[in-house]
Amino acid sequence: MQVIYSDTHRKHHPSIQIFGGGEKVPSFESPERLDSIITALTQTNWAELRSPEEFELEHILAVHAPDYVNYLQNAFNAWKTYKENLGETSQNSFVMSDTFPPRRSNRRPTSIVAQAGYYSFDLCCPIGVDTYEIAVTSANCALTGAKLLQTGEKSAFALCRPPGHHAGRDFAGGYCYLNNVAIAAKYLSAQGKVAILDIDYHAGNGTQDIFYSSSDVLTISIHADPAFDYPYFVGYADETGEDSGQGYHHNFSLPLGTGDETYFKILEKALELIKNFMPEYLLVSFGADTFQSDPLGSFAITTEGLQAIGVQIASLNLPTLIVMEGGYNIESLGLNTCAMLSAFARRA
Repeated sequence: MQVIYSDTHRKHHPSIQIFGGGEKVPSFESPERLDSIITALTQTNWAELRSPEEFELEHILAVHAPDYVNYLQNAFNAWKTYKENLGETSQNSFVMSDTFPPRRSNRRPTSIVAQAGYYSFDLCCPIGVDTYEIAVTSANCALTGAKLLQTGEKSAFALCRPPGHHAGRDFAGGYCYLNNVAIAAKYLSAQGKVAILDIDYHAGNGTQDIFYSSSDVLTISIHADPAFDYPYFVGYADETGEDSGQGYHHNFSLPLGTGDETYFKILEKALELIKNFMPEYLLVSFGADTFQSDPLGSFAITTEGLQAIGVQIASLNLPTLIVMEGGYNIESLGLNTCAMLSAFARRA
């Protein structure tokens, strides 16, 4: 099974993140996450690692707003200049705002400090000197996987970091800057219908934002009830698309503590929707944070459960690209990722 991976992700390593109440903790989204996965993959007899190809920026701009991409590309230098003009020698080497616009505001600010809040909905997406490069490389991992499907591969795994499914058309959030799975889906949609199944613990609010008015891409997200967990404001059952996309988005929100049996029943409903849509390609936003001891999740899915989830999805027998999203129990992350992928590896 082809695994698309770039070691350059290590250059993006924010030291802290800020939780509610102002608590500073080491960032859960760290390079060690992918170390765990790579170690486990190299112990299998089916994973074949390869580097991503480079793609034109037009594939990213087909999904993300040009002004937002321009912000990501230039934010760090603008921030550095701003600090220098103030005569400050801040120890913080990342762009991070402390000001966010109210819901009624649509004015695009010109100050880099304000832009950092305007283009993000939380404090989990600081921008360092290499962040834009790494985000583009992560998107290229997903695009390379999509291209492999076009050339006849039955399955591929894009080992992306940073993850992507919380990034919307013009905003970052939840460790996500560019929406890798959405960029790959848009690329493939030129050849036919595409379905995205998001099985990360958290709702794929960014993917929902991007395709909410589209009938070319069916989007389905199975996640924790947003009334009680991140991202809180998006992911409810009554959000079903709008305009030509009406009926082409589905949210399945599950209670905290959900285990294997309950999850399997909901997954069956999601797979039935995919079958009825009859896509040419399936993309899976995979987050191992549904695992029972993940520090950022409250489900009770076992390693055996993750393997069974992979078996159920693989049974659709569609050309499938799995795109890495969350998963923060580093000790178990590699094992759990391989468990989920194993059915696709056997098929490949």
